[in-house]
Amino acid sequence: MEIIPAIDIIDGSCVRLTGGDYSQKKIYHTDPLEVAKSFEDAGIRRLHLVDLDGAKAGAVKNWKVLENICSQTDLSVDFGGGVKAASDLEKVFAAGADFATIGSLAVKNENEFVSWIEKYGGDKFLLGADVKEEMIAIGGWLESTNIRVLDFIETWTARGITQIFCTDISKDGKLEGPSLELYKMIIARFPTLNFIASGGVSSFQDLADLAAIGCKGAIVGKAIYEGRIDIASLSDFNQQQTR
Repeated sequence: MEIIPAIDIIDGSCVRLTGGDYSQKKIYHTDPLEVAKSFEDAGIRRLHLVDLDGAKAGAVKNWKVLENICSQTDLSVDFGGGVKAASDLEKVFAAGADFATIGSLAVKNENEFVSWIEKYGGDKFLLGADVKEEMIAIGGWLESTNIRVLDFIETWTARGITQIFCTDISKDGKLEGPSLELYKMIIARFPTLNFIASGGVSSFQDLADLAAIGCKGAIVGKAIYEGRIDIASLSDFNQQQTR
């Protein structure tokens, strides 16, 4: 299981929200590039970069942050938040992202997303399954749907998507532990999926638990910024998981 640190961006700064609530914003660093470099120095290979301004606005806003990180580190970056138009997608790939993270578009404009998969290939996308009580939520978690998470994943894996991350909104940013039962259910249904857990991780024990149930990756955010998980130890954990 690979550990994937997260950097969430609002107004160019590295922040974290609690439960997806924009009013509960905490700024951790004003220079995302410096944070990304610290991850790279610790042996991390992949970064989850989220444009929260873009997610709220419905159009990519912080693409310069992406460009700076991709040009000045060797991290493999997946970038999301407001990727709704083909022009935004092209900008994201041109800025250096290895994967474009897609969420709301897969619900609101399926035909557009299908055309992107046909053009770039399913392995160029990281599909976000943001969940509230097993139902998909979109629009920066501000909008609920009646789509069950299992149905959502089945629809898109059938169309070529190979990696999906799932965030339980009720857990995100609260350091209360990940949604193991939800993830077990998904992995049991889709055993060959490159499944990445997200939300609630507070300790190395949580990471070990996620690895034990078969997660291929785990996105970690607030636990790092709050000092619960030491950056320097993350690469050691990654190496242990790949042995």
